[in-house]
Amino acid sequence: MSSLESGIFTGTLRHRRFLPVGHDFTYPLFMVFLDIDQIPALARISPFLSYNHWNWASFDDRDHLGDPHQPLRKRLETDALANGINLPAGPIYLLTHLRYLGYCFNPVSFFYCYDRAGELQTVLAEVNSTFGETRSYWLPGGDRRVREGALHFRAPKTMHVSPFMAMDLEYDFILTPPRENLVVHMNTRQHGKVFFDATLKLEKHPWTSESLHRTLFRHPWMTAKVIGAIHWQALRLYFKKVPVFTHPRNLPVTDPAKISSARVV
Repeated sequence: MSSLESGIFTGTLRHRRFLPVGHDFTYPLFMVFLDIDQIPALARISPFLSYNHWNWASFDDRDHLGDPHQPLRKRLETDALANGINLPAGPIYLLTHLRYLGYCFNPVSFFYCYDRAGELQTVLAEVNSTFGETRSYWLPGGDRRVREGALHFRAPKTMHVSPFMAMDLEYDFILTPPRENLVVHMNTRQHGKVFFDATLKLEKHPWTSESLHRTLFRHPWMTAKVIGAIHWQALRLYFKKVPVFTHPRNLPVTDPAKISSARVV
């Protein structure tokens, strides 16, 4: 199977917190890897999968950036230009969660953007929070380096994602090109020191009805599991007395330094 083909990625997600207390967990999961220009056709492989319609699994344009009435590539071009990025003209693949029984929550989706020669040029990390907010982190918007076959970049945190993390943080992404295997590793730094990391390790399977059905029966409601795990781990952190940071929009201060450091314990 060519690496530049749609598919299903299965594997694990690991989170590790080192400060102020240790905390870690690993969960099995799967994500789909879709050629964004072929999504309506890709959704026809199974009666259990739909495009913009309710089903056991479905892709809904409302779940991603921009105006859902516009083609996804057009929305990416608009967002890229707004961030000073020229979107390459080759294929674009989206690594994401689908909707399951009408429900979807994507902590982060990745758009892998290739040139016409098949070289990976740009990646967009589309981050969503449980507060209903979203941010686009474009590569090479930060420190882009290629080392040992992986793409590295850094970007300052610009959105309140977890109530257990302050705003004065920096993300350090390390991504391998999606081939038969895929790794996304993210360090979260504060004052240059890593205190949290997350690692997504996945293996590719073909985009066939058999693969999809097997995966659906193994993980029948993937995104409900994702949101359930987020809240369960948040409860564990709370009982470990990890400091809780108030969302900046709820703070009656205008000094960014105070917003970054304010907390409720």
